[in-house]
Amino acid sequence: MNSQTPVISCRNVWKLFGADPERYLARMQGEKSYDEIRADGYIAGVKNVSIEVGRGEMLVIMGLSGSGKSTLVRCFSRLHDITGGSIEVEGQDIMSLTENELIELRRNKMGMVFQSFGLLPHRTVLDNVAFPLEMRGQDRHERRARALEVIRLVGLEGREEYFPRELSGGQQQRVGIARSLAIEPDIWFLDEPFSALDPLIRREMQDEFLRLQEMLGKTIVFITHDFDEALRLADRIAIMKNGAVEQCDTPDKIVMNPATDYVAKFTEEIDKARVVHAGALAHPLNGHVPDGQPVAARTTIHDLARRLVSDSGDELPVTDDTGAVVGVLNRQAALDVLMGDG
Repeated sequence: MNSQTPVISCRNVWKLFGADPERYLARMQGEKSYDEIRADGYIAGVKNVSIEVGRGEMLVIMGLSGSGKSTLVRCFSRLHDITGGSIEVEGQDIMSLTENELIELRRNKMGMVFQSFGLLPHRTVLDNVAFPLEMRGQDRHERRARALEVIRLVGLEGREEYFPRELSGGQQQRVGIARSLAIEPDIWFLDEPFSALDPLIRREMQDEFLRLQEMLGKTIVFITHDFDEALRLADRIAIMKNGAVEQCDTPDKIVMNPATDYVAKFTEEIDKARVVHAGALAHPLNGHVPDGQPVAARTTIHDLARRLVSDSGDELPVTDDTGAVVGVLNRQAALDVLMGDG
C-alpha cells in the first residue's frame, strides 16, 4: 500500500436518514450521541467518519448488523448521497460529478459485489458475468473469453448456461463475484461476498483475493462481520458501531491495543500469537544489531514458537522483505504474546 496517495479520502462524512437531514446537521449543536440523534427523529447511518484507503490496500470494514458498514461503502461509490463532509475518489469530489461522470467512474474503475447479488434473472451465468463487459462495448468474443476465465476461477465451470433460479444461494454469490472480477477494476467494493459460501470455497476465495491483491495491487474495501476473516484478509481493519468508526488500524495493533471496550470484545477470544507479527513487536535498531539468525517481519509469533522457546538469546534481528535488518525483537515480549500474557 502507498499511503501517500489515497485512492479514497473520506472526511467528516455524515449520512443521516430522516426529514431534511442537511438542515438538521447544519443546526446540530456540539457532538450528539447516536441515541440523541435517534431521539430527534433521525438515524445516523454514518456518523462523522474520516478515513482514507491507500492504493493497493485491502481495508476491511466490520461491525455488527446495523453498525453502518454497508452504508459507508455505499457512500464511497455514491450509491448514497452523503449528508455532510466530503469524499474524494482518485482526487475527484464524487458529490460534484454529473450522473454521466459517475456512471463512467463506476463502470471503468469500480467493481461491486453486494449481498443481494443483483443478477439478471433472464440471463445465463455466462451472460451475467459478461454483462459489464457488454456495457463497455467490448467485443463479443473477448468478453466471452474473459467471462469463461473468471467463471472457472470461482468454481462454476459447467454451469455457464444455467439461469440464476437454477443455482443455490452460494452459487449465485459466486456469479456476483465473477462479474465483479470480469472488469478488472481498480477499486473493489465487496459487501460480505463470501457469507453464503461453504467453508472450503470461502477459504479458497479468500486465498484468491489475497493472490490478486499481491499480483495486481488493486484497492479493495471489504465488508464482513467475521473477525477471523477480517484478520486473515486485511491490511487494516475499521471497526464500526452506531455509524462511527471505533478504531481503524492494522490487525496487529487492533489485537494488541484495542482502542475501546467495544473493540476489545472482538479480540478477547483471538489467539494473538496467530495474528501478531514479529515486525509489530520489533523495536528500532538504535545502532545495535543482535547476533543470531534473523526473522522476517511478516512471520507470526505462532510460527516462531519453537525458536522462541528453544533460543537462549534475549533479542532477535528482524528483517523486511528485502532482507535488510529493520528492528529488534525482544524474545520475552514475544513469549508473553505466545503464552497469552502479552
